[in-house]
Amino acid sequence: MRYFKKITNKYTTDFSAVGNLSFMEHKLYIYNTLSRKKEQFVPLHDNKVGMYVCGPTVYGDGHLGHARPAITFDILFRYLTQLGYKVRYVRNITDVGHLENDADSGEDKIAKKARLDQLEPMEVVQYYVNRYHKAMEALNVLPPSIEPHASGHIMEQIEFTQKILDAGFAYESEGSVYFDVEKYNKSNNYGILSGRNIDDMLETTRELDGQSEKRRSVDFALWKKASPEHIMRWKAPWSEGFPGWHMECSAMGTKYLGEEFDIHGGGMDLMFPHHECEIAQNKAGLGKDSVKYWMHNNMITINGQKMGKSLGNFITLDEFFSGNHALLTQPFSPMTVRFFILQAHYRSTVDFSSSALEASEKGLSRLMEGYARLQKLTASAASSVETTGLRAKCEEAMNDDLNTPIVISHLFDALRAINLVHDGKETISAVDLEELKSVFALYIEGILGLKSESEVSTGNEAYKKAIDLLLNMRLDAKRNKDWATSDKIRNELTSLGFEIKDTKDGFEWKL
Repeated sequence: MRYFKKITNKYTTDFSAVGNLSFMEHKLYIYNTLSRKKEQFVPLHDNKVGMYVCGPTVYGDGHLGHARPAITFDILFRYLTQLGYKVRYVRNITDVGHLENDADSGEDKIAKKARLDQLEPMEVVQYYVNRYHKAMEALNVLPPSIEPHASGHIMEQIEFTQKILDAGFAYESEGSVYFDVEKYNKSNNYGILSGRNIDDMLETTRELDGQSEKRRSVDFALWKKASPEHIMRWKAPWSEGFPGWHMECSAMGTKYLGEEFDIHGGGMDLMFPHHECEIAQNKAGLGKDSVKYWMHNNMITINGQKMGKSLGNFITLDEFFSGNHALLTQPFSPMTVRFFILQAHYRSTVDFSSSALEASEKGLSRLMEGYARLQKLTASAASSVETTGLRAKCEEAMNDDLNTPIVISHLFDALRAINLVHDGKETISAVDLEELKSVFALYIEGILGLKSESEVSTGNEAYKKAIDLLLNMRLDAKRNKDWATSDKIRNELTSLGFEIKDTKDGFEWKL
């Protein structure tokens, strides 16, 4: 019996077999970046949750830095669903408006890639969206409820820009529209999320070449007039141009989740200017704060420096899976990458190294081997191992701001009991065994989203059966006291890298 029913594209989950929590009973606390403290999660609308997460700008392959927010908010999505909430999860695709730097200057990243590759911009977008989806599927990241593209919501962005103009917090200049940060700050707090002070920013910023149309250097674009060579352009009341990068999230978030919604997530590098500007846009255009809880995952670093495309120090996910990169000692499977990320709390920095991934690979192998052993255990009349309290301890860890490393440590603690029963040194009752299977299935498969590497392809299943066949032939040889054949099979498999262990029930092996 399987205790976890996979979340489908309709986001329905059957946790009846594992005794899921009610959203009325839980006490989930999440760290709200806006208040800088953990707060109990209470949704705006009963059992419904609206969640918006910033997705990728699709001008290149996804890397480890893209995997972290995707996995972090996948965990949140899974857990909220497990608690019984109906979650609408929106994760956007940025395919227009994201310029090369945050000062509204330089080429559009998509357009630049298209020019260099002599392609239509949407060819670039489609190619990398397809590859991003393939990588997310490999990492077992569930698809969002809605995945809107910025280029598909130009009208909404124009309308939102007009609202801000009408409210008096923006101005038109030479066909472009800019947000008036100084005016906004007089009645609101620009910097409320990031903690930055506008006066400090004004002192430390300077006018940039080609940006004289701005009143102040801190002002940011809501709409940009396209230069003659700019490919991606749309008609608006002010000019033919394109929306500013920050505008897409204001427009699409409120379109699909309403003017007020529960959670907005993304990487910590987006706090300023992207999310700060989004808060200002929403307050200026709608007259209210749209987001109740702001959540940010920390960065992946290499030698203490943020991993990112702009810095040129990134490793793509395909390179991790193939091992084709100078910093990698070997290929690492998608599940190893996922486990590596989940071993650290989402708000902590994770410093990449090949040795750290190798350690994660070994840890994941131990966990999944223990999970497989659990399925084969035989119940006894009574338990001599202590297994009670595992569910409560895992729930407590998840409710404490999604503390996945603590959940994993509790599961590893339970492995000791599993291995002792497996080796015949301890016993477990039928009731305790079913509870243990239930908790492991719920957390390993359902919430952590881990799966056996052997599940990836049917070829692996045939490969397993072939090894089992050889080892069963070895068992037959041992029973017939044909030691030469028995030793030959064992020695040949060992020389190929297989670890073989004889057990009271037969054998176990791994590569």
